Amino acid sequence: MQCGIIGLPQAGKTTLFRMLTRLPARESHSHAGAQHIGVVHVLDDRLDRLAKLFTPLKTTYATMECVDVAAIGKDTLKESTYLGNLRNMDALAHVVRLFPDESVPHLKGSIDPQRDISSVELDLILADLGVIENRLTKLEKERKKIKNPEFEKETALLERAQKWLETEKPLREVEWDEEEKKRLRGFLFLSEKPMLLVLNVGEEAVGKMAEVLQSIGLDQLGQHPNSRAMVVSAKVEAELAEMSDAEAEEFRKSYGLRESGLERLTRTINELLGRIAFFTLGEKECRAWSVAKNTSAQQAAGAIHTDMVKHFIRAEVIPWDTLLEQGGFPAARQAGLVRLEGKGYIVQDGEIVHIRHSG
Repeated sequence: MQCGIIGLPQAGKTTLFRMLTRLPARESHSHAGAQHIGVVHVLDDRLDRLAKLFTPLKTTYATMECVDVAAIGKDTLKESTYLGNLRNMDALAHVVRLFPDESVPHLKGSIDPQRDISSVELDLILADLGVIENRLTKLEKERKKIKNPEFEKETALLERAQKWLETEKPLREVEWDEEEKKRLRGFLFLSEKPMLLVLNVGEEAVGKMAEVLQSIGLDQLGQHPNSRAMVVSAKVEAELAEMSDAEAEEFRKSYGLRESGLERLTRTINELLGRIAFFTLGEKECRAWSVAKNTSAQQAAGAIHTDMVKHFIRAEVIPWDTLLEQGGFPAARQAGLVRLEGKGYIVQDGEIVHIRHSG
């Protein structure tokens, strides 16, 4: 998975990237094609609790890639490399500035999150309209040469998308059927990508997340399957990332925070992308695996090792909390709580899945 971090200049994108990746500060992007890439561990309290029970040699979290691209502006959106980088992302995290700081002037002269959100959204929409217009022009020439039902279907779909975008609304808000989704997938439209709005607040607003979302009308955004909004202080979180676990925990408590911004961010991005986690446990390693929702047991086996797909026999399955309650596999098996499932079984979030396989 790749999540692209976007936003206007001085919004705190790179600070957020440092928070997620725990990488040291780097120089600003020198041109639109530049990008910083870092691997982010998807922290999971469930895995931590299971690891305490099993005390393995190592604990391995699921991962995702975060990509810090250059700030959005007129020059960047003219560069094909920049647009190509964005189109390859699975989701976008738009960092929106809310923190006051006179030493860091805002590009547009004032702090106005609604204006900035609309501005960036419009840039993505205009980029998509350009793609549609170019494709429709080519399709028109093709339709004059040859009658092909597929050309007619594609034209109708793109014209529908074009009309929607012309209302200045992103494609992620449209309900497409499966065939339409398949046709649109190859265009890699920017405004169709799942969007996480990351409201970057100052230290004084860290403990007032619900109030911040409500104040700018984003408290109900999570009802849409492809959009989320959350509040962080990238500066505070970056400081926390450099502390020891004990120091960070104490610091968070002083702000009334139950979990880190990293945990909240990675969990929310997983939700946006329709990802779940299952676990494999043992003395050598306790590990989380990230897969798409509605993944079968046989497909999940392939996430562990490709050979397990063809050699799959059965999956031993138990919810993580049930195993914890029982204190381990022996008691869980004696209580009849470990199930044997076939290759078509749909793995659920938080389940422990041990694959039985031949060879």
